[in-house]
Amino acid sequence: MNPTMIITTALIVVFFAGMTLIGIRSRKHASDVNGFVLGSRSVGPWLSAFAFGTSYFSAVIFVGYAGQFGWNFGIASTWIGLGNAFIGSLLAWLILGRRTRIMTQHLSSRTMPDFFGSRFLSPGLKVAASVITFIFLVPYTASLYNGLSRLFSMAYNGIDYSVCVIIMAVLTGTYVVIGGYMATALNDFIQGMIMLGGIAAVIIAVIKANGGLSAAMEKLATGENGGWEYASFLGKDPVFLLFVVLLTSLGTWGLPQMVGKFYAIKNEDSIKKGTVISTVFALIVAGGCYFLGGFGRLYDVDVAAEGFDAIIPHMLSTLSPAIIGIVIVLVLSASMSTLSSLVLTSASTITLDFINPLFPKKDMSEKKKMIVMRSFILVFIVISALIAIFQAKSKNVFIAQMMGVSWGALAGSFLAPFLYGLYMRKTSKAAVIASFVWGTGLEILQLLVSLGAVDVSSVPLISFIFRNSIYSGVFAMVGGLVIVPVVSLLTPKSRPSNVAEVFSCYDTSRTVGITDNLGR
Repeated sequence: MNPTMIITTALIVVFFAGMTLIGIRSRKHASDVNGFVLGSRSVGPWLSAFAFGTSYFSAVIFVGYAGQFGWNFGIASTWIGLGNAFIGSLLAWLILGRRTRIMTQHLSSRTMPDFFGSRFLSPGLKVAASVITFIFLVPYTASLYNGLSRLFSMAYNGIDYSVCVIIMAVLTGTYVVIGGYMATALNDFIQGMIMLGGIAAVIIAVIKANGGLSAAMEKLATGENGGWEYASFLGKDPVFLLFVVLLTSLGTWGLPQMVGKFYAIKNEDSIKKGTVISTVFALIVAGGCYFLGGFGRLYDVDVAAEGFDAIIPHMLSTLSPAIIGIVIVLVLSASMSTLSSLVLTSASTITLDFINPLFPKKDMSEKKKMIVMRSFILVFIVISALIAIFQAKSKNVFIAQMMGVSWGALAGSFLAPFLYGLYMRKTSKAAVIASFVWGTGLEILQLLVSLGAVDVSSVPLISFIFRNSIYSGVFAMVGGLVIVPVVSLLTPKSRPSNVAEVFSCYDTSRTVGITDNLGR
């Protein structure tokens, strides 16, 4: 074995052992549904913030997006990371954190579909949201395995992609099934620390290998693959850059696996601390990833032949065996943390919001719910792993495009009704339905356009919207923010009758005794 293989193997063995041990030790927190899904709503600020951040940033960002957008925009791609930190993390915590925690506890809702059902007195909305979640989270989950094969091949001389996927799936399934949300949160914290250290080490190593920051920037501006625009403030296509920032930042506000972190946080003090921790984490991880990707054009990569996923591995192949080993564990951490969050969200949603309502006369017992959820976690992991392996070997266009539209469909459907549901008393059931139809409909049309089944090139505005899934995803989210208040205004009769009771949770007051020792 070469030094890279030895170091990488040692790090992976230690990593796997630690993750499994945490899963076993977290069993006591997963004895009932509330503990298994939400950690009994007692998760502190550090675990909550890291769970949010590691669910946000996966290997897709480190290998795929950092390489692709770094190549397209150069150093200006760092704006994406900054948007992720300040819009996707800071504003998400400030605007959604407290209200989500209070209202979801008041409504006893444990998932996003459950929130829609309770907030709008509509079992149908709950079922519809769970179906949308299932359909679009599965391909999104499968996309998390992207990028692993190239990095493992670099360290292990061409190891088969299927082996990487299977190892990752088995380990993730083990600790999530055993320990539930708390095992996920604890592992997310450790995986987040690895991501922080790994990103810093890689950036320092890459810049040092290129003669320092000034020399690297000069090469980027004058090199064979570069140009002044790749070392500029806004890059060569600032409009496209803005759409990428909006999709990857604002989109987190409507993703079930992200918003679910606010359900489980312990108290208001934890929300305040978690806001700061999550923002700093995003600045380092997301900002670092995209900053690193901005130097991709300093390396000789045939993007047309090898694809954007080859850029980051090319950058890393010139580094020391220790750095390569750290990066392998970093990518595993990023992938597994997001994967565990997605499968737990999917399994809890399909169990509590879809299967349980099929028994209207008598809910399933806690024991049965736990068995079903654990079973579905395994089912989701197996399905996503099979899809990822099939996609990698067959290059199936439909699956690839389905992965691309998943984020936009989920955020486009859920962001607006969830946000307005927390803040606007007059939000109506009809408006929520309109948002669901708008978000999923727009992205299904994007899928058809991407596959060539529908041609919209003759209409300039429509062709602009469906230029790719990034553009249509942003229009799905922004359109929902307009549609929900407008439809709510036009459909007052479909507003739920329990609005006053629902919003009373924000008006709770406490009486404290005061002792006056001075008298009159």
